[in-house]
Amino acid sequence: MRIPATIQSLIESFEKLPGIGPKTAQRLTFYLLHVPQHDLDSFSTAVKNLKTNTNLCSICYNVDETDPCSICADPQRDQSVVCVVEQPLDVLALEKNGKYKGVYHVLHGKIDPLNNIGPDEIYIHQLLQRAKNGEQIVEEIILSTNPTMEGEATAMYIAKQLKVKNENVKITRIGRGLPIGADLEYADPTTLERAMEGRSEY
Repeated sequence: MRIPATIQSLIESFEKLPGIGPKTAQRLTFYLLHVPQHDLDSFSTAVKNLKTNTNLCSICYNVDETDPCSICADPQRDQSVVCVVEQPLDVLALEKNGKYKGVYHVLHGKIDPLNNIGPDEIYIHQLLQRAKNGEQIVEEIILSTNPTMEGEATAMYIAKQLKVKNENVKITRIGRGLPIGADLEYADPTTLERAMEGRSEY
């Protein structure tokens, strides 16, 4: 059976999305064929406005509709504490519990030499400038990159650069270890090592 060009085009568009294979792309496309036209119009408008109605915050580089973003512009947030994350999705994850009251800096990636991503390809230089001579005095930088090889390398690079350029700022790393409800016998050696290193007084 020959698939109509219109349908094939949408299938191929879905396949370009991360985590979407050919079968899922086909299911999504044929599902949309049965959706009412007004719902499809709303969907297409949302996709169209995704880029045109959003921008990067000039302070933290998070994605928002305003500049500065709603977090940077919030007078209740502690501007002296900056949490460094890899992606905007990490900001959403940290904001869910509502406990963190500082601000953020989004790198939009991590140092990954195998994919030709160096410090100049992500927003590290802007972080260093912000820590050194930003409008607000930065007292602490929390390195919250992912606990992967690339995330650790990125955190180490940032910490080294910060120590060279600004001796007054406090540099911390998010805690790593066993999740709640986990069993020791199933934990890998690296996780157990991190848990022991990050132990605190009870």
